[in-house]
Amino acid sequence: MANGDFSPTRSGLIQGGSDVDALFLKVFSGEILTSFSETNVMKDLHMLRTISSGKSAQFPVSGIATAKYHTVGENIVESDSGYLSSIGMNEKIITIDDVLVSSTFIANIDELKKHYDVRSIYAAELGKALAKRFDIATMKTLYAASQDSANLSNTPAGASITGATTNTAAGIIDALYAVAETLDKNDAPDEGRFAILAPSTYYKLLTSDNVAINKDTGSGGNVNAGTVASVAGISLVKSNHLADIADLGDQSAVATDDGSTNNDVFGANGSGYNGDFSALTTGSGASLEYGMLCGTKEAIGTVKLLDLATESEYQIERQGTLFVAKYAMGHGVLRPECAVAVKPA
Repeated sequence: MANGDFSPTRSGLIQGGSDVDALFLKVFSGEILTSFSETNVMKDLHMLRTISSGKSAQFPVSGIATAKYHTVGENIVESDSGYLSSIGMNEKIITIDDVLVSSTFIANIDELKKHYDVRSIYAAELGKALAKRFDIATMKTLYAASQDSANLSNTPAGASITGATTNTAAGIIDALYAVAETLDKNDAPDEGRFAILAPSTYYKLLTSDNVAINKDTGSGGNVNAGTVASVAGISLVKSNHLADIADLGDQSAVATDDGSTNNDVFGANGSGYNGDFSALTTGSGASLEYGMLCGTKEAIGTVKLLDLATESEYQIERQGTLFVAKYAMGHGVLRPECAVAVKPA
């Protein structure tokens, strides 16, 4: 039977202080916001909208018009003349998920004098936990977009490049040019194109067999700094979370960890927060390869009901301070044609 005992994270009070909550919240909050920003890669790679109330947000989708040379004397507005464009319309709705929280408890013990140092460590960890969940959710949504059907009959669907070689620099570059070609065919915007790579894939572009990437591709690569700015006009971003998602395998039949069904599945192909991610990895050990998630910021969207917020409360009965960092957001597919998944052979 539970007796109410628990194991809190332990720290000390500011010596001689009286208003612990006010100082704790001010310093702690700033550190969490900084940590969230520094460890998050998806924030600037997709559309974000903030709502003040409600459970969802609507994103209108418009179709494509056609053009035809006019024959003198023909009536443009007659339906059988073929001059009038039938521009289809649709909508995408993104629903807010439950509140996501990360918390810790700071005990009121004088023995620990390094209050600020310990608090900084805890704050960074809370921020990283929220940032990781945000990145993983939005990357899963980006994969869902690449597997999704078209919004309208005359717009493209998401796309996958299969059988790619991602264990060599040459193969990675070839795959990125194939991504660029696919986005071009789908009339996706030229600006803001990106590709998310696992670190093991990213650094292959800077190994000895591809030192010339800086000179030959104009990528802005810097071997000494360990960075590659872009290939084929696609900005490259590395993230451990891509490997985290790929390693999940097929999660299409798994319920969300909080038991909710909000945004659990996107589109007709059954991909979403818990889709089938097994195609993003192949091999094992030294032959392990990860794919890539690519697109433009129009591919997916996030709706914020509650942006990153913090709360703290000193609990007399527990002789310590409970600290909570939280947000309420939802993620969804907007334009599948702006998303491409690279799947290794």
